[in-house]
Amino acid sequence: MFEAARTPPFGKLVAITLLAGIGAALAAPRLFPWQAMTLLLWLAAAGWWRLRRARALAVFAFGFALASLHAAHALALQLPSDWEKRDATLSGRIVDLPTHEARRSQFRFRVDDDALQPAPLRGRLLRLAWYDDASQPRAALKAGQRWRLQARVRAPRGLRNPGGPDAEKYALAQRLSANGYLRDPQLSARLLAPPTGLDAWREAMCARIAAAVPTPAARFVRALALGDTRGLDDADWEVLRANGLTHLIAISGFHVGLAAGFFALFARGLWWLLPALGRRVPAVAAASAAAMAGGLLYAAAAGFALPTVRTWLMIAVVAGLRLLRRPQRGADALALAAIAVMLADPLALLGAGFWLSFLGVAWLLWCLPAAGEGGWRERLGGFVSAQGVASLGLLPLCAALFGQASLAGPLANLIAVPWWSLVVVPLALIGTGLETVHAGVGAFAWRWAAACFEPGWPWFQALARSGLALWWLPEPRWFALPLALLGAFWLLLPRGTPGKALALLLWLPLLWPDRRLPVPGEAELVVLDVGQGLSVLVRTAHHSLLFDAGPAVRDGFDAGERAVVPALHALGVRRLDAAVASHGDQDHAGGLAAVLRAFPAPLRLGPPDIAGEAVRGLDLKTCEAGREWRWDGVRLRFLHPPRHFPYLRNESSCVLRIDSEHGSALLTGDIGEVVERDLVRRAAQTPAETVRADVVLVAHHGSAESSDPAFVRAVGARYALVSSGYGNRFGHPRADVVERWRGAGAEVADTAAGGALRIGLRAPADAAARNAGLRLETRRQAHPRLWDASRRAPGLSYRPD
Repeated sequence: MFEAARTPPFGKLVAITLLAGIGAALAAPRLFPWQAMTLLLWLAAAGWWRLRRARALAVFAFGFALASLHAAHALALQLPSDWEKRDATLSGRIVDLPTHEARRSQFRFRVDDDALQPAPLRGRLLRLAWYDDASQPRAALKAGQRWRLQARVRAPRGLRNPGGPDAEKYALAQRLSANGYLRDPQLSARLLAPPTGLDAWREAMCARIAAAVPTPAARFVRALALGDTRGLDDADWEVLRANGLTHLIAISGFHVGLAAGFFALFARGLWWLLPALGRRVPAVAAASAAAMAGGLLYAAAAGFALPTVRTWLMIAVVAGLRLLRRPQRGADALALAAIAVMLADPLALLGAGFWLSFLGVAWLLWCLPAAGEGGWRERLGGFVSAQGVASLGLLPLCAALFGQASLAGPLANLIAVPWWSLVVVPLALIGTGLETVHAGVGAFAWRWAAACFEPGWPWFQALARSGLALWWLPEPRWFALPLALLGAFWLLLPRGTPGKALALLLWLPLLWPDRRLPVPGEAELVVLDVGQGLSVLVRTAHHSLLFDAGPAVRDGFDAGERAVVPALHALGVRRLDAAVASHGDQDHAGGLAAVLRAFPAPLRLGPPDIAGEAVRGLDLKTCEAGREWRWDGVRLRFLHPPRHFPYLRNESSCVLRIDSEHGSALLTGDIGEVVERDLVRRAAQTPAETVRADVVLVAHHGSAESSDPAFVRAVGARYALVSSGYGNRFGHPRADVVERWRGAGAEVADTAAGGALRIGLRAPADAAARNAGLRLETRRQAHPRLWDASRRAPGLSYRPD
């Protein structure tokens, strides 16, 4: 009896062990057989209920099996490999709000679940894009419409880089089956039914806000009222991130809790005005029911986004306990809410919102159990203390999840949280509620919300530009977060606790991690995964050079902004000493402008007379053959193009040679066979022009027009690195090219299969071992994930046309 009472079936220990079990399953590099997991689930469920001494072990096993089965089901929903790049005619409904950009529109599409649809896509959720320079045809897309369209689909696949977003994890958590784009939409896309349902109502309300509020602040009112962040541009998000305010703008659990709180207060006020109602229904029960209803209504208004559903479950658990007259302490209620969320969707642990929500509340419950008691001075002090606790307690988690910390966050939140939460958000919600009752009635509240928001925004913009903005952190090791959380716990212990200064040492692995920098005489190359393009980081002990910056599409995806800059931050690059545009093509130089905005390299190089929109206005110096310099005992020398060589795009690519004390590397750009043979000829005449290297970047992404046999033999590389996009239309790298390098003794690695490729020209651990300092690390192998898309179609990147 004592053991059972101490470990109740739904207490704090159960919540922690369930969390650990689910986390262990999602952290595993691969899935276990679903049959074994199904059996384990049933056995563990029985043990959870009946075992007393081994309840924690049973709950851990239950969480592990439940998460494994959910992940297996989500992966099974994804498009099979034999359906890659097929065209399919589909009928279905647009769910959520379409996003309209300059040259494309994106939307989520739920395929009809009937026999007329292709079997692998029947009833599945897709993310589709409509590409068209003209925006008017795409403007016909509205939430809640039914369409028949033809789309080319492919399974979810993303880039894998340090610090970059994990699109494959996102697809798993959202249960996305495929991505795709419309084929001949002007001819094949046909509207079947007008907008209906909740999503159509949301889009109509967003349009009313835009019409009612004439100022630019309308975009923030739409975001706060209905979760419509389509109007926020990159500059807005940069300001929000720099000030740590994204959790207040994007619809989150905070807004659901606020709506639930207002409904509960309204019910309390009504019961206070009409005491007779208390004889029929107790005021506590009425407030609990009103909180549940208010949270549910707001979650519906936000399109039942996962953060809102998760928070509503938490509110429903607490309100349900009150309705059942089973009040519990805050920690017990939080544990029960966490259990409910994890049982409903164990994949919620893949999102940052789950951890921020529950850990933030847990910190506050532990540190401020009496918050809200006393007079206004005590309440103000409690609010300031809550901001301090949340900032300190969540700093390790934010740093680990986002690779950044906002030094301005505590100050900005101290102002924004009460003002936006108690003034702007309520006005936005009141306007939405009134507008729902009668068109035109809510416009005044929306305008007041915008007027209250606008005065503070310039101040936040100035704060974002100050020295208190984002602090970028290198990617830490796995143990850094637990140590930092332990340090935060130590720091938040009551005053007088000894050794608090020592707790700061536990933060060092997170805030000051080992960047694995080369020592003098060594060098390191990181070939970033930028899709069908190229970007290589070259590092010595104290210097960094970027060779190309990946592709960019006008008014579309920019690898420099989305892949290269986050990777440089995660790798601990504090500045770029030089940037090279091998030539002016978009797939190599397209992202350079975005990179130079974040890392303004003083030395910028490119071939003579370089041309192209990507390099316009960059003021590049020439990279002609013979130009060389030394960094930290490492020689960098250009081998091509020679002086007076005309600009011929690919054939004019800068060819850079890196010579360290422990190995050499050759970066070739997009040169073809003619230039490769010329390099071999010049190397035979001039020893300084040698092309022999331990590591080579295979020219032109492994195309059939490059990797001349004589060049391959002359290089004699141990590692041949390829930068290509998965399933690219050119068939890069060509199978015969790969075999040519392998036949010459090289190990071939491709970013399409392995993600970012990292190789060091370092001193060997064993001085007697030749070339032991050359170590190749692929991102997908070094950080295996059970949702890794590369396992579905092994070897696909080497297939011929």
